[in-house]
Amino acid sequence: MELDFERCYRAVDSRDQRFDGWFYTGVTSTGIYCRPSCPAVTPKRRNVRFYPSAAAAQGAGFRACRRCRPDTAPGSPEWDVRADVVGRAMRLIADGVVDRDGVPGLASRLGYTERHLHRMLTTELGAGPLALARAQRAQTARTLIETTDLGLAEIAFAAGFGSVRQFNETIREVYAVPPSALRTAPGRTPATVGAGTITLRLAYRPPLHVPALLDFLTCRALPGIESVGDGTYRRGLRLPHGPAEVALTPSPGHVTATLRLADVRDLAPAVARCRRLFDLDADPVAVDAVLGADPALATLVAAEPGVRLPRAADGFELAVRAVVGQQVSVAGARTTLGHLLPPAPVSYTQL
Repeated sequence: MELDFERCYRAVDSRDQRFDGWFYTGVTSTGIYCRPSCPAVTPKRRNVRFYPSAAAAQGAGFRACRRCRPDTAPGSPEWDVRADVVGRAMRLIADGVVDRDGVPGLASRLGYTERHLHRMLTTELGAGPLALARAQRAQTARTLIETTDLGLAEIAFAAGFGSVRQFNETIREVYAVPPSALRTAPGRTPATVGAGTITLRLAYRPPLHVPALLDFLTCRALPGIESVGDGTYRRGLRLPHGPAEVALTPSPGHVTATLRLADVRDLAPAVARCRRLFDLDADPVAVDAVLGADPALATLVAAEPGVRLPRAADGFELAVRAVVGQQVSVAGARTTLGHLLPPAPVSYTQL
C-alpha cells in the first residue's frame, strides 16, 4: 500500500478523523504509534513514520498510544469491498480464522500457499497474516481486560493466545504495560449485566444517518431473529463457538454494542460481523462527495448525508435473502423467510 508522506502528514497535522484506520503514525521520538486524529501535539516531520496497519507499526517496534487508542479506530473501508486475495484475507482474519485454524487454514480457504499469502499481505500491509492476527488478539485481550472480570489466564486463551506467557509478552510489547496495569487503569468499567455479556463502543467515521439505517433493517427484520425498537437493533448471531445475542444502539461518534456470548472466544468475530452489518468502516464523506457530484443526486445527498449500505452478519443468510428477495417484494420476502426459521429461534429479548 503506497502512503504519500505529504498527504498523510497533512491529515495528522489537521487531526482529520476521516483517515483513522487508513494508516497509522509512528513517532520515533516517543516510540508510540497513533491514529491520524490523535489530539497530542503534532510530531516533527523528521520523527514521523507512516504504516498501513497497526501490525506493521508494532513490527517496527512502536507501542500503541494510550491517549488516542489506535486499535479502536474504524477499519479501512477497502476490506469491505475488495474482492482480491488481500481483501478476502483481511475479512477472514477479522473473523478469527487464523486463531481457529492457523495460517495454514487461512491459506487453504484462499487457495494459496502460506508463503505466497505472506508475501502478498506483507507487500500491501507491511505485516504477514500471523502479525495481523496477533494485533487483533491484543485488541481483543485489552477489551476483555477492561470490560470483564474474567481472570487474566482465561482472557489469554479467549483472545486466541497459545499460552499465558505469549499473552503477557504481547500485551507488554503492544501497550508497554503488563495486563494487570490495564485492569487497574482509570476509567475501567466492567460490565455488570451478567456473565458472558460485554458492552463496548464501535467507532465509525461520521456522519451516520441513523434513521435510514434503522428503517432499512426494520423493513427486513425477521420476527424471532431480529427486531428494531427504541433506537436499538437486536438480533441473534451464529458464531464459530456457539450462539450469541447482540444489541446495537447508534450514538454520536460510536455505536454501543452489548454482546451476550456463549463463548468469549467469539468476541472478535462478533465485533467484525456487527461492524460489517452496520457498515461502520465506510467513509461517508468520500461516498457523499462522489454521489453529490451527480446533478440528479446532489440535492438528495446534501439533505441526507451519511447514508450507509447495511450488510449482513452471515454470508449464507445474505445469499438466501438475495435469492428470495429477487422473486417477491420486501414484505413478501420477509414472510417467506419467516417460514424457513427454526421452531426455537435465538432469544434476544432480554438485551
